[in-house]
Amino acid sequence: MPGAVYRYFTTHALTGEVLAWDLPLSGVAFGYERNGPGQLRATLDPRFAHLAPAQAEAGTVLAWAVRDQQLVWGGQIWSAKPEGPALQLEAAGFGAYPTRRHDLHGNLGGRGPYAGADPCQVIADTWAYLQEQPDGDLGVRVDLPPGGCPARLGDAEHPYTTKEWEAPALSGVIRDATALDGGPEWTETVAWEGERPGRRILVAWPRLGTRRTDLHFASGVNVIEPEPITSSADDYAQVVVALGAGDGSAKVRAVDAVRDGRLRLEHVLDRPSVTDPAALAQIARAERARRQQLATVEEITVVDHPAAPIGSWRIGDDVQVTLHDQWADFAAWCRITGWTLRPAEGDLPETATLRLDRAYTTGA
Repeated sequence: MPGAVYRYFTTHALTGEVLAWDLPLSGVAFGYERNGPGQLRATLDPRFAHLAPAQAEAGTVLAWAVRDQQLVWGGQIWSAKPEGPALQLEAAGFGAYPTRRHDLHGNLGGRGPYAGADPCQVIADTWAYLQEQPDGDLGVRVDLPPGGCPARLGDAEHPYTTKEWEAPALSGVIRDATALDGGPEWTETVAWEGERPGRRILVAWPRLGTRRTDLHFASGVNVIEPEPITSSADDYAQVVVALGAGDGSAKVRAVDAVRDGRLRLEHVLDRPSVTDPAALAQIARAERARRQQLATVEEITVVDHPAAPIGSWRIGDDVQVTLHDQWADFAAWCRITGWTLRPAEGDLPETATLRLDRAYTTGA
């Protein structure tokens, strides 16, 4: 079966002009992650290093990756560093751009202050503000979840504000919106829009991704480099005490516990913004289910296989992982929080490294 065909091209960040239709890159690795920008690293062939000023200029040129004619990655080149005859390129996904932009007008140009605001809308407002400034439009669209998010940013007594005299980084506003209890998640995505490379920030609630019963990763099948199976009681607990809003004896409190034949271990979870006892009980149940998974695997490296073709998963998906090593066996649902794709090169096959966390659960 023939391998995947890759192509890399660059465009001007403001005009969209194509600067290089087929950039000769090697040693390529790129991917995306949850609540953060993706990354790309590659080497520009020494024979073409003289093209760098026009076609791979840091700060104003966008790099794109195409796999079998499908657009799979896009971002901004931040570094072009010569190393001997070659040029080392580093790029970051569009989600990195707000780290270099600031609120110079206060409250996102008058969109705030925010009192009881949907954090999804605040993320959209942040992108709208930064792209309406002169020479700041990256052409990024923000997709919001239907119905928004029930978490709220700020309140009537303490509205959420950003002050122009402090010039806060806009990435901090996005981080505040996702850090809320029960707040949204985001990632990046790209796709062809006609002949134009489209770029989007995907905001999701209650989660990115979904449980994927159609995908399976297993030793001896498609997993070629598993990380060690780690068994640690540092985060383990079968008793979770969740503390919500209120003070003293009026504080909302929920305990979720099971007896599993192991020595009792407890974890206290602070959720001061939660006022509903039923909601707090659900949070406690979800946290207890998550912490009862003793063994963990932080990442796996996989090859293309019908059990889980490369490109079939999405950030946030829960997938089945079955691993065996000389010390332990592991079989659990794991959540994909990031991935890095490495195209085939020489004798090395195409691989993807998946970063994993405990599976998402509502506690049901």
